[in-house]
Amino acid sequence: MIKERMTPDEIARLTGYSRQTINKWVRKEGWETSPKPGVQGGKARLVHVDGNVREFIHSARRASDNTATYHAAVNDTSFDILLLTLANEMTETEQKQLTSLLLREGITGLLERLGIRSPSS
Repeated sequence: MIKERMTPDEIARLTGYSRQTINKWVRKEGWETSPKPGVQGGKARLVHVDGNVREFIHSARRASDNTATYHAAVNDTSFDILLLTLANEMTETEQKQLTSLLLREGITGLLERLGIRSPSS
């Protein structure tokens, strides 16, 4: 559940990131914070959940959903479905670059680059 103000730990649990990563984003993105009531020392902060923070939470959730889909594909499906799933997760630019590589070097060249096949003499 997304609240009006949340601790970095709460945001971390929602997004799958660590608390340290959330604190880094707070500083980097300049998210508004306020001291957490009842905590001495001033280090405990509440993040004000505005549009930017809300968008971050939603996009991080989508990314973690894609990761779960990827792991399910790795464990539960055939190789061809895995390749299609991976291709669908790639951006259009990444797809074009991979296509170009495959057309230029073929499967043998790709396997050599991955260290799966030794270069032919």
